[in-house]
Amino acid sequence: SDLLPLGGAGEIGMNFYLYGCDGKWIAVEMGVTFADGTLPGIDLITPDPAFAESLGENLLAIVITHGHEDHLGAVPYLGLRFPRASIYATPFAAGLIANKLADAELEDALDLITKPLGARFKVGPFDIEYVTVTHSIPEPNALLIRTRHGTVVHTGDFKVDPEPLLGTATDEADRKSTRLNSSHVALSRM
Repeated sequence: SDLLPLGGAGEIGMNFYLYGCDGKWIAVEMGVTFADGTLPGIDLITPDPAFAESLGENLLAIVITHGHEDHLGAVPYLGLRFPRASIYATPFAAGLIANKLADAELEDALDLITKPLGARFKVGPFDIEYVTVTHSIPEPNALLIRTRHGTVVHTGDFKVDPEPLLGTATDEADRKSTRLNSSHVALSRM
């Protein structure tokens, strides 16, 4: 199994992570960062998608954890570069993406699939599950990405809040088939 961050690791913004298994890949997030004013005329910056583009039809899906711009803001700019990769998101994030695509006149150009909170689904060799966490936006999620090699926990953004003002509390259910041990990897972004 492989992990390749194309953006977001060690920085705030431009989240774009690739996970590989058996020659197939998924992307988690497709975000932007906001320019700091040092580049005149540039407001948004996207990750460099060149490696992801080189995967061609082996990039199977783009999975979005939540609706912040640094996690989904690049979809209308980069999404067309991955015409065979379906985009998965929970309802709130899917609605934001749909609005962005409509604004860019791309509403029918990409395959946007809405998954309910807590959904578990398969994409190629990946078994993906949305796990509810708390954050500062509706429907934030972590992902459990299961493969034959093990399970990765991709946390997305989260905060520990047992009584959130918005949304539900973090899903702390014991997933007996996914107990983490030293052979699993956990990515954390706060």
